[in-house]
Amino acid sequence: MQTSQDQPLGLTVHTLPVPGQGTSRNTTSGRWKMLAVLLACAAPVLASYFTYYVIRPEGRRNYGELVEPQRPLPTMTTQSLEGKPGELTALKGQWLLMSVAGAACDEACQQRLYFQRQLREALGKEKDRLDWIWLVTDQAAVDSRLLPALASSTVLRVPADALAQWLPPAAGQRLEDHLYLVDPLGNLMMRFPANMDAASAAKAKRDLDRLLRASAGWDKEGR
Repeated sequence: MQTSQDQPLGLTVHTLPVPGQGTSRNTTSGRWKMLAVLLACAAPVLASYFTYYVIRPEGRRNYGELVEPQRPLPTMTTQSLEGKPGELTALKGQWLLMSVAGAACDEACQQRLYFQRQLREALGKEKDRLDWIWLVTDQAAVDSRLLPALASSTVLRVPADALAQWLPPAAGQRLEDHLYLVDPLGNLMMRFPANMDAASAAKAKRDLDRLLRASAGWDKEGR
């Protein structure tokens, strides 16, 4: 008589691993995970652009001209007015409203700096999400009378040739004629028309308001 203790042993045959097969699967899995992380980081930016340009009809009537394809901040050495060295890419993390001019800063340059400051201040409680930047293209001294008005700005000397390869002026315009907008990921995404006046500054302000609303969930105030 056969008891429960006399049951035959169960034998399971397992397939031996194929050399290199597991490594290939792990590599593929790792690549997909890395892609997923990159998409997760970019998704909020893409969503804000989609909201601004597609979902909201008024986004199609923006005053600034969308720069396509986007141009990331280049690796470019900078120097503060005090001589401190740095990198242009260090500006990432904020919306950036940029102007370009030599240190002599003629009347048109001073007008652009004025509108940069006013546009930022007009954002009210949202102003800490935007930095205004003056990129100086030479080593000449900046007029000391301008310095008090530049207190809330970032002024950096940059190589003029390298800058010209990154910032695209409109046809028939100079690099210095525009204000440029860079998103917090460091992508140049908008260029405002040349010769800004009070009326066009109001239109630029509406663009900034819309972009800041569309991106409210993914960029932070201050650095």
